[in-house]
Amino acid sequence: MRDLYKILGVNRTASEDEIRKAYRTLSKKYHPDANPENQMAEERFKDISEAYAVLQNGEKRRLYDQSLKDSTMGAASQKAGNRPKKQTEFFRRYRFLKYGQAVF
Repeated sequence: MRDLYKILGVNRTASEDEIRKAYRTLSKKYHPDANPENQMAEERFKDISEAYAVLQNGEKRRLYDQSLKDSTMGAASQKAGNRPKKQTEFFRRYRFLKYGQAVF
């Protein structure tokens, strides 16, 4: 799972204003109009927009944070040699797009 906070360059405890400021700064820098014919900038802009769409919405952000917590708990239990709870539990709680991106 991609770290949306890392994409925007903010901490997990960032306020809505900090998230908005980071989004605006990065979106101006990587906007396709500012970087014509630069495919990497366009992909980065899409990632930034998707991250902002989740983190700016309180409910989506809460669900995303919970999914991060759940995924780290699963990884810790695997390292300890325990089988994690049914992996489908995570997929039941969240719908996924074709490419594995969470839809909240």
